Amino acid sequence: MVIALRSNQAGAAREKLGRNACSAFLIIDAQSVKNTDPAALKGYDAGKKVSGIKRHIAVDTPGLPHAVAVTTAEVTDRKEALQALTRCKPGLSRVQSLLADSDYVGQPFAQGVQEVLAGM
Repeated sequence: MVIALRSNQAGAAREKLGRNACSAFLIIDAQSVKNTDPAALKGYDAGKKVSGIKRHIAVDTPGLPHAVAVTTAEVTDRKEALQALTRCKPGLSRVQSLLADSDYVGQPFAQGVQEVLAGM
């Protein structure tokens, strides 16, 4: 299951706060959580030892979501982050920086982010 937000939702909220509709800085992370759904709707995150789903989210500094995805837990943070950013690309036209933790290391991920953000 994948959820993508419309870019105008976060933009409208940012404008109400007196900010530009498009953010220049995003923070991205993922969280694995247990769920009780049937086995077809969950996976196993071996790193966290959790059987369930994983929530991926990219927010701006006020905490407004700009890219959101929900997947089974075995999906890697790096892979889904790139896909979520790609799906929400139209609303990310001003993004210049992306802050991520150590789960997002590696040249392939960094290059993927640059390609997604530069390709606008």
